Amino acid sequence: MEGSVEPDEAVAGDLRARIAASPFHSSFGVTIEEAGHGEVRLAWEARPEHRNLQGLVHGGVLATLVDMAMGLAVRSAVGPERRHVTIELTVHYLRPTMPGRLEAVGTTTRVGTQIAFAEGTVVDASRRSLVRATGTYSVTADREATA
Repeated sequence: MEGSVEPDEAVAGDLRARIAASPFHSSFGVTIEEAGHGEVRLAWEARPEHRNLQGLVHGGVLATLVDMAMGLAVRSAVGPERRHVTIELTVHYLRPTMPGRLEAVGTTTRVGTQIAFAEGTVVDASRRSLVRATGTYSVTADREATA
């Protein structure tokens, strides 16, 4: 997706509204840079308080970031009457990460009626690959839509 996303402002606007409505997502500080059907590019500033005991950005924080990117890519593909939750997350840490501006990209690889698959990456401001991940997501009817 890096540089190849077909931006869709309606998709991006929906995702921005969902992030604003979620205390977890909004307090994390992630922003939607671009989004299209099945593709999302996020920006996030890793701050000094995100460091682990070795002074590097904590791996759990990076896993959260890449899961957000993949999950939002799934969200952009399943539509408003469906919801998704992570059921499997595999994260590969490729190099140590220092605080600073990071970019996470999530792309769906397959979206079915009950399960979705996505891939994600995190890069730093120099475009160096920091994280590669895959995720599996359960897709179900939105609870509010079925009530």
